[in-house]
Amino acid sequence: MSALWDAASPEAALARERGIHCIPLPTPFGIGPVNTYLIDDDPLTLVDTGPNSGLALDALESELKLLGKRIEDLELIILSHQHMDHLGLAEIVARRSGAPVAALASLQEPLARYDEWMEADDRFAAAVMIRHGIPEETTLALRSVSRSFRGWGAPTTVSRCLEDGETLTFRDRKLEVFHRPGHSPSDTIFFDRANRTLLAADHLIASVSSNPLIARPLEFPIDVPEESAAVERPKSLMIYLDSLAETMAMEPVDLILPGHGPGFTDHVALIEERRRLHERRANKLMKLIEANPRTGYELAQALWGNVAVTQAYLTLSEALGHVDLLIAEGRVSERRGEDGRSYFEASSSPTS
Repeated sequence: MSALWDAASPEAALARERGIHCIPLPTPFGIGPVNTYLIDDDPLTLVDTGPNSGLALDALESELKLLGKRIEDLELIILSHQHMDHLGLAEIVARRSGAPVAALASLQEPLARYDEWMEADDRFAAAVMIRHGIPEETTLALRSVSRSFRGWGAPTTVSRCLEDGETLTFRDRKLEVFHRPGHSPSDTIFFDRANRTLLAADHLIASVSSNPLIARPLEFPIDVPEESAAVERPKSLMIYLDSLAETMAMEPVDLILPGHGPGFTDHVALIEERRRLHERRANKLMKLIEANPRTGYELAQALWGNVAVTQAYLTLSEALGHVDLLIAEGRVSERRGEDGRSYFEASSSPTS
């Protein structure tokens, strides 16, 4: 579980000076509360909404009241990415306030057809799991868990489509929109350059390393066989590291407001730390693969042991991400076994 937002911290005070109030909302997930942000400007804006739950809605109403606001006062809702803990209440809040919902343009159809897209995502994930060695019974259990979680999200009408690089203009600020995929295909960050403030959502979190989950591409049609996509799955960690490199170069930034946990000030140092973390994990996996060829699931088990069923796909994504780095360096190769699974083995001639 990540550390909590500290309303008494210097970062929180600085955010308030810049007209941004963090409203942490409860979630049912291990990560703990999700940070939503009220931008006290014209239009009055809420960035992310929390999960679709009565507890989260009550907490949102209570915190807004302390700030002298109501849900009905909101004039714009911005969604940072597709995960249910960040958008579950969006449709309810939009209907009550009449505020438009703004999100990356590629999210418009998936959020409108939420249940269908979630089911397609689950089929895709199942194909990836089977190909990389997760037992069928574990895969079936995970699909059941995923279906039970879907109620924390909900279909949402995106009425304002955002594009990478565009600018949202407020009375007292401008927010630059940047697409930073990796943690999810739709991760979007918002940069108030004049105030040196970055609303980073789950792209960059100080208290935990964002998991680059292997996710079905947003443009992938619902009716295409998911097994074919599992063969050419997105290299999520490599995509994420490219996104981090872009964020690392951003300036001037002296306040980062994440989707979970406390705000922080030095994004460059944190990104360098994350890159070293992924390099260490890749090297650890390399030693395991040199000992004998293994599936992605076997590698995940070697690193993290027999984790809870709910964590199996997360750890598989993490292991495959680091294997992708080793493959890109020419140190590891992938072969398809007679059982249909992928096995990773040390390459005889690494790329220099």
